[in-house]
Amino acid sequence: MHVHHLLNNNSIANKFIAQLRDTSIQNDRMRFRRNIERLGEILSYELSKKLNYSSEEITSPLGISKVSVPKDEIVICSILRAGLPLHTGILNYFDDAENSFISAYRHHPNDDKEFEIKVEYLASPSIEGKTLVLADPMLATGRSFVNVMHALKEMGTPKEIHLVAVIGAEEGLKLLDDEFPPHTHLWIAAIDKELDSRGYIVPGLGDAGDLCFGNKKQH
Repeated sequence: MHVHHLLNNNSIANKFIAQLRDTSIQNDRMRFRRNIERLGEILSYELSKKLNYSSEEITSPLGISKVSVPKDEIVICSILRAGLPLHTGILNYFDDAENSFISAYRHHPNDDKEFEIKVEYLASPSIEGKTLVLADPMLATGRSFVNVMHALKEMGTPKEIHLVAVIGAEEGLKLLDDEFPPHTHLWIAAIDKELDSRGYIVPGLGDAGDLCFGNKKQH
């Protein structure tokens, strides 16, 4: 797997990550969602450099210009519900992409640190031969990405796979490297070293879905 770590180089993305983590700013849900959206835009710009392009002749009022434009058929698949602002950021740049949505959540059957990832809803076009952009802001254990990819198999085999995340843990990255094809690309803003006893990223930022949309009733 090819890992593209945004914070390896200083950019305005650092500011957005800092605000997402900051407990004094997190209570502003609109700002939290917007920062995830903006990081989705930045990550999409970087991702766009790896797409396939073809030359087209564009007619302007004063003549003809040759421009290289993306030719990939893109499907953006986001994991509900925390993935919605990230999805919006990606769609802002790939505005003619098809869209896919899937639910994946942690289920703690014994109310302890053990959990399973449940996938219960999928609405998706065919991904056969297309470029799949799979988005989830938090890459903790990596099991959500893996389970969602298994669920998408009935929709076809994509030509290319790009994973997009805001913050991840090294353990999750290792699982993705083991489970996804070697030519898969991961676009991620920040990578933290560890998970806590319940599988949450440390220092991370907390529950992205709750911070975006409010607390949910626990399953």
